[in-house]
Amino acid sequence: MTGVDKETYEMLAEFRSALRQFVRFSEQRARAEGLTPQQHQALLAIQGFPGRDWASVGELAQRLQIQHHSAVGLIDRLQARGLVRREPSPENRRTVAVRLTGDGLKHLERLSDAHRHQIRNIAPMLRAILQRLED
Repeated sequence: MTGVDKETYEMLAEFRSALRQFVRFSEQRARAEGLTPQQHQALLAIQGFPGRDWASVGELAQRLQIQHHSAVGLIDRLQARGLVRREPSPENRRTVAVRLTGDGLKHLERLSDAHRHQIRNIAPMLRAILQRLED
């Protein structure tokens, strides 16, 4: 027996449902923007990389939890659409920096505005779940 009570199961199920609803919303919005969910995640991972506005191929692969060669293919597709560009890293000329283009940033801004709104909508439910978890 795990010692987990019914209320905890209900809270965990509610939290899992809220996460899945958010992910589904995110996937649908990306597609409505003309992107795959993975392309949206890549744009966000690049622009949202801590301390800078670019990421290396390896860093992007790690952030997205994909293989290096898969990240290369994803970047190739984004670059073909004019959403990212490759350039030498300002920190290490042997590393390739991947940056968003103006078009890539426009897509990401529209998606991020929608996501912020969605997070504000579910925040009260998440706070209630966290409060019950802390009790």
